[in-house]
Amino acid sequence: MNPPRGTLYLMPNTLDFGVDGGLDLQDTLPLGVIRIAARLQHWVAENAKTTRALLKRVDGIVPLAYPLQSIQIQELPRLQKGPRQAEAPDMRPLLQAAMQGHDLGLVSEAGLPAVADPGATLVQAAHTLEIAVRPLSGPTSLLLALAASGLNGQSFAFVGYLPVESAERGRRIRELEAQSKRERQTQLMIETPYRNEALLQALALHLKPDTLLSVSCGLTLPQAWVRSDTIARWKSRMAQLPADVPAVFSLLAG
Repeated sequence: MNPPRGTLYLMPNTLDFGVDGGLDLQDTLPLGVIRIAARLQHWVAENAKTTRALLKRVDGIVPLAYPLQSIQIQELPRLQKGPRQAEAPDMRPLLQAAMQGHDLGLVSEAGLPAVADPGATLVQAAHTLEIAVRPLSGPTSLLLALAASGLNGQSFAFVGYLPVESAERGRRIRELEAQSKRERQTQLMIETPYRNEALLQALALHLKPDTLLSVSCGLTLPQAWVRSDTIARWKSRMAQLPADVPAVFSLLAG
């Protein structure tokens, strides 16, 4: 007789990845989530090293149920990008612990796994194998930015990263603005922090004066700020974005 399956926990992470001066874990993660993290021996992660660092932070609040060196952390396979993208890898081997009755944690580098982040294919495989999936409460930069923006929270879309090449980026920005106006829909996007300033400049250049642009920078960090304004007002008082702090950009056409 096969043992009962374990549960796949979608474990939120803080949003201070790569930022100097990390937060107290309890400032962003509920104690109940930290307790679940402390008892898990099996994990799937983007990066085993940073997951061990997270578990050390957990251990400072709730002692780990297992020695850190005995906790098993498997890394998600890196997906190829481009026109020759390979078929999605078989995620079932990563779920063997859950198939054997052990609870399993899926963790991202920042925020909630499988939301604007890797891991959705693993979650899909868990459903196929009839493994229970339980998402846990924690910070999600996209929803925090949307809530703080004052833009339309009833209809919105996350469009990921915009093209890096200047002309192609400009075309994409104008397409998103047209879609936003047509559907009255907020468009959310992100960028690698060192290119934050370039994206802000491109948005100011290509968007119409009455389009609303919101920038949420360093969410959950002590230095966090959010500004929502028309492009005309952004141009009259431009902000300089840090090159080492994550930001979320949201637009809503007038």
